Amino acid sequence: MPKAQETAVYTHGHHESVLRSHTWRTAANSAAYLLGSLKPHMKILDIGCGPGTITADLAELVPDGHVTGVDRAPDILDRARSTAAARGLANVDFTVADVHALDYPDDTFCVVHAHQVLQHVGDPVQALREMRRVTRPGGYIAVRDADYAAMTWYPAVPGLDDWLELYERVARAGGGEPDAGRRLTSWALAAGLTDITATSGTWTFAAPEERAWWSGLWADRTVASSYAERATQGGHATTEELEAVAAAWREWGRREDGWFTVLHGEILCRKEP
Repeated sequence: MPKAQETAVYTHGHHESVLRSHTWRTAANSAAYLLGSLKPHMKILDIGCGPGTITADLAELVPDGHVTGVDRAPDILDRARSTAAARGLANVDFTVADVHALDYPDDTFCVVHAHQVLQHVGDPVQALREMRRVTRPGGYIAVRDADYAAMTWYPAVPGLDDWLELYERVARAGGGEPDAGRRLTSWALAAGLTDITATSGTWTFAAPEERAWWSGLWADRTVASSYAERATQGGHATTEELEAVAAAWREWGRREDGWFTVLHGEILCRKEP
C-alpha cells in the first residue's frame, strides 16, 4: 500500500458557513459531466464526500449498485450518514480515508469521483494515481475542481480583489493549490492517465436570493471559519482586514446588478481495459 503523502491542510474546515455551501451541492449542479456515464449496477467511490449530498444523489442513480463516501474528517461523516438515512438509502456507506493511500484493493470501483478535493491535497498526482489504482479497467476517474483565479464578478466592489489575493495566499500556505481547475489534465497525465476528456462547468450567482446566499456564506466564512483562523494565525491578515473583506462581500450581495461566476475544471478519465 502506498505511503500517505498528505501535507496540505483543509483550508475551510466545517464551520456552518462552509456546510451552508457544501450541503447545497448536488450531482446535478456539481457532477453533471459524469452522470451520462453512470449505469444502475455501478460501484462508486466518492472521495471527500463531506456532508454527503452528492454521495446520496449518486446512490439514487445506481439503485442496483453501491456508493462508498470517504472523507478525512470523521465528524462530517455523521452528517453524511444522516443525509443518506433521511433519504432512505440502503446502498451507501461512509468511512474515513486518505486519498493519497486508499485502503482498497486494485480494480475495486467502477467510478472514483472527487469534487473540490485535489485543490486541498498535498500531492494531487499521487491522489490521482491512487484513484486510478482502485478503479476497474474500463471504469472512470471523475474529478472537478474550482479555479479561484478564474472566478469573475461584477461590479468591482472594493475589497473583493483583496479577498481573492488573500484566499489564494492562505490556501497555498496550507499546501493546497486554489487554481486546481486548470491543472487537472496536467496532473492526470503525470499520474499515468491517458484517456482524458477535459471540460469545464460553472456556478453562477445572480438572482437576489443567490447573491444573498453566496455573499453571506463567504462573509461569514471570512471571519468565523477555520479559514479565518489560518489567515490570522499565519500572519496573512488582521482581524480588521478580514472584517473589511466580509463587508465587501455583503456590499456586493446588496447590489442588484451583482453577478458572480465560479469556473470549474473537469476531467473524466477512462482507465485502460
